[in-house]
Amino acid sequence: MSKIDLCKKCKKKKFDLKQGIICGLTDEKPTFESSCPSYEGDEFLMEIKRASLKPNDQRSKTVLALIWTVLILEVFSLVSSGLQYNLLQIASAGGEISYEMANANDLREQIIAIIYFIAYVVSGITFIMWFRRAYFNLHQKVDHLSFKEERAAGCWFIPFVNLYQPYQIMKELYTETKNYLLNEDNSVRFDLTTNLLGFWWTLWIVNGIIGQIIFRISRNADTISELITTTTLSIISSVIGIGLAFITIKIIKDYSKVEVLLINPE
Repeated sequence: MSKIDLCKKCKKKKFDLKQGIICGLTDEKPTFESSCPSYEGDEFLMEIKRASLKPNDQRSKTVLALIWTVLILEVFSLVSSGLQYNLLQIASAGGEISYEMANANDLREQIIAIIYFIAYVVSGITFIMWFRRAYFNLHQKVDHLSFKEERAAGCWFIPFVNLYQPYQIMKELYTETKNYLLNEDNSVRFDLTTNLLGFWWTLWIVNGIIGQIIFRISRNADTISELITTTTLSIISSVIGIGLAFITIKIIKDYSKVEVLLINPE
């Protein structure tokens, strides 16, 4: 934080028409090196800044609960795909599968797919709401962010842009929040590292590509070999999805613990 930025927050500041913001004790520009021994925070300004931030705790709790639901459904999907794979292997080897077995398999797969789709969409919308609110709050504290606050929601729906910009904003959330809190108080202790973000986004992209492949193949899958291929890809997608859900949960938890310090730094 620059000297003048610190002076802006001090209740002892004065404004001079020629010099701008000056120290009310010396009537001069600040001359201190790293910290000012006479600094006294302007509680009124601090309260205004705190009031401008919006609570995000409930959104984080909601999205975490929904992602846990998606994770559980990923496990069910993995087991169901495994059962389907076994049936297809039996059919591929010339074994006999009864109508009841095939019908039960298809019904199970359809039910899981429908429930999973609903949970996935709802959790995705809730995540974006949490994500945008987090970026909005950071905007109230940091005035040099790379994007406007609404971009945190819109970037997920813009083709090609959605391949990299959500990651950029998430990384900026981490780095700029950390820098801001450290500049405000070097004694504050928190754990906020970007180490997992690259892996998180890689899994997201890979799983999205696999999902597109499954969708394209399954539309015209008529042979057993094609069904085996889509089922195998579904198993891989579920495994990746489970790992992705765990990492997403950790990312949200880690940031949410630190975000409260923006509102309540004590």
